[in-house]
Amino acid sequence: MIHSVPPQDSPRRPPRTARTEPLSRLARPVCALPEPADVEEFWAGVRERGTPLVGPDPHGSADHLAVTHLWRGSPGTRAVQVLPNKLGDPRDPGGNLMERAPGTDVWHWTLRLRRDWRGTYDFYVDEGEGPEPGTAGYWRWLRTRRRPDPLNPASLPRRWSGDPLSYHELPDAPSARDWLPRTGVLHGETAAYDVPSRHLGGSRRTWLYRPSAAHGAAADLPVLVLLDGEHWQPRLGLAHLLDNLIADGRVPPLVAVLPDSVDADTRWTDLACSPGFVAFLAGELLPWTAARLPVTDDPARTVVAGQSLGGLTAAYAALSEPGRFGNVLAQSGSFWWPDGPEAEWLTARIARTPRQPVRFRLSFGEQEWVALPAARRLRDTLAAAGYEDATYQEFNGGHDYLCWRTELADGLVELLSPGTAAPS
Repeated sequence: MIHSVPPQDSPRRPPRTARTEPLSRLARPVCALPEPADVEEFWAGVRERGTPLVGPDPHGSADHLAVTHLWRGSPGTRAVQVLPNKLGDPRDPGGNLMERAPGTDVWHWTLRLRRDWRGTYDFYVDEGEGPEPGTAGYWRWLRTRRRPDPLNPASLPRRWSGDPLSYHELPDAPSARDWLPRTGVLHGETAAYDVPSRHLGGSRRTWLYRPSAAHGAAADLPVLVLLDGEHWQPRLGLAHLLDNLIADGRVPPLVAVLPDSVDADTRWTDLACSPGFVAFLAGELLPWTAARLPVTDDPARTVVAGQSLGGLTAAYAALSEPGRFGNVLAQSGSFWWPDGPEAEWLTARIARTPRQPVRFRLSFGEQEWVALPAARRLRDTLAAAGYEDATYQEFNGGHDYLCWRTELADGLVELLSPGTAAPS
């Protein structure tokens, strides 16, 4: 059986076939709201604490906390919307609107969340220069007024460009300390190359991580192929994670190959079960890597990994080329794909074909209202098709690199740590 772990803007957006859970919104913030004469003192205290503010659950549960987001408005502020990743119903955008404390510039919005929640978030601020609230196009216009949280120093790089994403983690959220640069560990080398490709009609920018030579002249190194490479290495710093996991002995020295997604349109073309892209990965990128470094050709020690559409393509690549990719590491894979009568195409393919020698490690966010129903059907289909060594878990979060960082680390340890069973 599948091993399940209990919970702890594109025009081609998938259909809204599932509805989000109702927000556990609280009427009272975790802090006392100020009187007009006390506003400066209030904001001074908030700046010292940082935002969001966290307090005990008013319902008395030890497993939950109250979380208050704050925004300091201007005289022209008409509305402020706060959107934590996937904590909201797109059919009810008003549910994410902040309230203003009467006579002050304090805007607030409070949720009741489980203690292991984490997520990125944005504010969208109406300063009075756009259409009237409630008129046609208002919500679309408001989504152009994005702001980070100026009182929260914690942020991640945004996927393509723009201001960093503010984020918040509650006390029991999985730790991301493995991603922090450390002194006293051996550091690998990372460089970018243009890899020629007949299948892609040109070349593809690719980042290559090699472990420190001080680990020894090991041959037959395991390989990680991680999609969306331009985000994972230059922006998020994958090399720090790999240095730390190797130093701690949690994974062996390995090589990581990270192809660039180029742009949103190219990404949709490549990462929607494209045979040409898989031919590039298996027939061009891996041989190109092997010509430069002593990497394994054993699929049981080769991992293909991705998130969202990248997770879908990681699974497709392994099922298409099981002789090259023996391990799939997918977070929040877009297994709903494609829209229309052939929805969940890859899951249907798994159901009707013999089991392949591929091991799956899948994880999804509990708030992923689009991805989760298809994910659970994939889990059940894998179990029925005989993939007994597949693992599946749901984390308390959304469709979010903040969550995917730790899921990636845990997945690499699970699939590559010493003693890991090879797929059969």
